Amino acid sequence: MAQSLEFLLIQFLMPDNDARRQAEDQIKRLAKDPQVVPALILHLRTAKTPNVRQLAAVLLRKKITGHWSKLSPQDKQLVKDSLIQSITLEHSPPVRKASANVVSIVAKYAVPSGMWPELFPFLFHSSQSPQEDQREVALILFSSLTETIGNAFRPHFADLQALLLKCLQDETSNRVRVAALKAVGSFMEFTHDGDEVIKFREFIPSILHVSRQCLASGEEDVAIIAFEIFDELIESPAPLLGDSVKSIVQFSLEVCSTQSLEPNTRHQAIQIISWLAKYKSNILKKHKLILPILHVLCPLLAESTNEDEDDDLAPDRAAAEVIDTMALNIPKHVFPPVLEFASVSYQNANPKFREAAVTALGVISEGCLELMKKNLEPVLHIVLAALRDPEQMVRGAASFALGQFAEYLQPEIVSHYEGVLPCILNALEDVSDEVKEKSYYALAAFCENMGGDILPFLDPLMGRLLASLQNSSRILKGTCMSAIGSIASAAEQAFFPYAERVLELMKNFMVLTNDEDLRSRARATELVGMVAISVGKTRMEPILPPYIEAAIAGFGLEYSELWEYTHGFFSNIAEILGDSFAQYLPHVVPLAFSSCNLDDGSAIDIDDGDDEIANGFEGVSSDDEAHDELRVRNISIRTGVLDEKAAATQALGLFAQHTAVSYAPYPLLDT
Repeated sequence: MAQSLEFLLIQFLMPDNDARRQAEDQIKRLAKDPQVVPALILHLRTAKTPNVRQLAAVLLRKKITGHWSKLSPQDKQLVKDSLIQSITLEHSPPVRKASANVVSIVAKYAVPSGMWPELFPFLFHSSQSPQEDQREVALILFSSLTETIGNAFRPHFADLQALLLKCLQDETSNRVRVAALKAVGSFMEFTHDGDEVIKFREFIPSILHVSRQCLASGEEDVAIIAFEIFDELIESPAPLLGDSVKSIVQFSLEVCSTQSLEPNTRHQAIQIISWLAKYKSNILKKHKLILPILHVLCPLLAESTNEDEDDDLAPDRAAAEVIDTMALNIPKHVFPPVLEFASVSYQNANPKFREAAVTALGVISEGCLELMKKNLEPVLHIVLAALRDPEQMVRGAASFALGQFAEYLQPEIVSHYEGVLPCILNALEDVSDEVKEKSYYALAAFCENMGGDILPFLDPLMGRLLASLQNSSRILKGTCMSAIGSIASAAEQAFFPYAERVLELMKNFMVLTNDEDLRSRARATELVGMVAISVGKTRMEPILPPYIEAAIAGFGLEYSELWEYTHGFFSNIAEILGDSFAQYLPHVVPLAFSSCNLDDGSAIDIDDGDDEIANGFEGVSSDDEAHDELRVRNISIRTGVLDEKAAATQALGLFAQHTAVSYAPYPLLDT
């Protein structure tokens, strides 16, 4: 097998695609035989070219899991000895790293059973070797072995920490320092014992030093390992940071404010500030770090975003999220400097700073609500001035801020309706659809709690909104409907003169079937239910059948938001009709049960990435016999489905409440 395999390995590396495919098929056939392991070991040690040796190691890593138990004791010893020799004597860094990856797989089976007692002594010896390559590869192995045999390191933990600290401070090799940083990151992920974790506090100065060097040399992907380590330290319940928190914050602020760095690197730095605000806010207060943080983050709100940049990584967005987190956790310390920033910046000649001024006030309105309620006059002065700004971006940010105020600063904000509502009305005429959309959002949030105070504005508001329903873009029509719904809720019976016109218009929206129109259909269905609550049973019952029919037909369209709002619509109709709603139960109860029984839509993202892909080895190195453990990278849930299920569950409860005896034949849960 050895000779034929050597030829196939060489053939696989040829540029000829046909030859490559033939070699791949033959290698997969030979790889089913356990004797492929000693054959690959031979080529790992003796092949003339590094590419062939590396390919042999890559294949070995994939195949050895399935064949290990079938190997003789002699072959197992051959594998272990050869891997140690490859790591010790190999001149090619990629081959050494590929061999180290095989060691981590073999160690998973050999170390726990006591079959590789010489491995740890070899690693500790190599990590202190005078040869740079030896020290580096030993640290690489320490990193990879934590994933497979992390528990086996526990008896050696004190020695290992001392070794890692020494390597972090290696004065002769940047490669060793970088490998040590990666190893520290790996062990931090694995270590959860408080006494073990707390010893890493003395690593912080060296970690910062290595990370700064990596940033200076362009190795940003390595430098961000420091933030992953700090993340672990911050989340630990042990008092880990001490005075070092100042250095960590200073480094994080340096990185997040350096525009030449990659967005992800800056984002990682900003996240450290966010975690500190969330988990260690008392430390920020103790070390007087809140002002220095806000003096950097508030101006970041004014940074222009690259059009090609991921919005989630944009510094201005990330800074807003952190300021929001700080406001929620330490509001008394956040509000004064943010108000000071806004008071100065809203008159800045640079429109980005004027935008940042009102954005900052908007994002802190939830966390700093009590302080903002007490200072509404100066806050509203800034935001209402921005609503008249010549720049669209500033007016849009002001509309957003007003919407936040209307949501969080109740009921105090409503007392300022005489000054606020006319400004919002003017903003509804803005030349920018983006500003209009945010203004509708602000109007909806503001009007919802106005009650009778809305009556003097009812006619001009509804005139404006009814016109917009017929002449605006698709997106604006949806937000316009939300605003009308809030006005209907506030006005109650006073909404009666406008109800007929609104309901007539909604008929047109509730029969739309194109995908791009379904959001408007959902909003229209919701609005009819809200209008029904305002005008009552006597007015609504005679005209309901076509709306009920359209709502039920909506379940034939694949759009979760429409189904969610339709369940809300049926809930409102049940509330106004009472037992008269019983005639619709046979139609709507099965629809609600169907939504309740939906799968939650959870998804698991598996990380099976490897160096083989980067090197073009993924085809030949994969087959059904590879049993390497895959790592879960991310778990997500489709929140739209959960919202639909929540609306359906609430609807069933209201059906039972308002139809009483008529609902009795239906179970509370569909079994």
